[in-house]
Amino acid sequence: MISPDDSVVKLIRSLKLLTGLLAVAFGLFSVFLLVVLFGKPEPGPDQAAGEKLTETKTADIARLMPWKGPSESDLSKLTPAEQQMVRYGKELIVHTSDYLGPKGSVKHLSNGMNCQNCHLDAGTKPWGNNYFAVEATYPKFRARSGKIETQAKRINDCFERSLNGKGLDEQSNEMRALLAYMKWLGTGVPPKQAPDGIGIYKMNDLDRAADPVAGKAVYEQKCQSCHQPAGEGMLASDEIHYLFPPLWGKHSYNTGAGLYRISNLAGYVKANMPLGASYDAPQLTDEQAWDVAAFINSMPRPQKDLSKDWPNPADKPFDHPFGPYADPFSEKQHKYGPFNPIKDWQKRHKNLDAR
Repeated sequence: MISPDDSVVKLIRSLKLLTGLLAVAFGLFSVFLLVVLFGKPEPGPDQAAGEKLTETKTADIARLMPWKGPSESDLSKLTPAEQQMVRYGKELIVHTSDYLGPKGSVKHLSNGMNCQNCHLDAGTKPWGNNYFAVEATYPKFRARSGKIETQAKRINDCFERSLNGKGLDEQSNEMRALLAYMKWLGTGVPPKQAPDGIGIYKMNDLDRAADPVAGKAVYEQKCQSCHQPAGEGMLASDEIHYLFPPLWGKHSYNTGAGLYRISNLAGYVKANMPLGASYDAPQLTDEQAWDVAAFINSMPRPQKDLSKDWPNPADKPFDHPFGPYADPFSEKQHKYGPFNPIKDWQKRHKNLDAR
């Protein structure tokens, strides 16, 4: 039995607990209100610049809701023949070298890398160079060729540049399968649209040039266990395909590949590397991503004749590493940065041309 005195004591304790909870709730609400009205407080001056960039970039990426690809139920809506083509197309992306590599069972067209080495998770990973918008955005004009390009032309560009090989016959069963797979991956993407998570993550520019020497240290610490000290990659036991692709040398992508532009490689690395990283859980700072991209692209690799690329030099991207240019900046600055001066110059002259 509870005595009256005990009841009073318990009542007083309950009131104190309630008062404390209300105070905590009011404090949390006050902090929330301050953040809403004035934003997050700036980091202190003693915080490293790389740490600031990393936290900001991670938060920026995490806020986005990347596009989700089609499901197996979407595949079941296709005819059996269409399903077979889609599945073969995916198989070609994942195991390109088994079919089209130096020892391929269908043709010998490529350098031994797989499409999936650059287009992660069979071209479905957010900011992993995925294919979701290919069907929706092609055919389209590309300034690099100065022409309207089809999906098939875009695929063959990858074979000739990223796989340093030869293009597929556009009427071949393999090309039709690749097109079928990419069309299926684009299920639900509105025409001429590129939803969040498509392609490669766009990096914030550094205020300095990317540093290959600093990047070598990042590579040795974070990358070489998979891609090997000489960048040669790691072959599977069958010696037909790579478990981890070569990043330079005669079996890697050539100088015409999209990843030879440092901003593309840095964004790709930031959102996907080293193994286990993702857009919402990156493992490298922005500086590390830029620097390791600079190191990788400073190393020797196959050359490609680019004399017919960018018929209008003014259309070249800020980080296209080969002249001639419409601007006064050097090839070295176009390759490694800093890029803000180049972008500012291009923007000013574009505005002048538009007048």
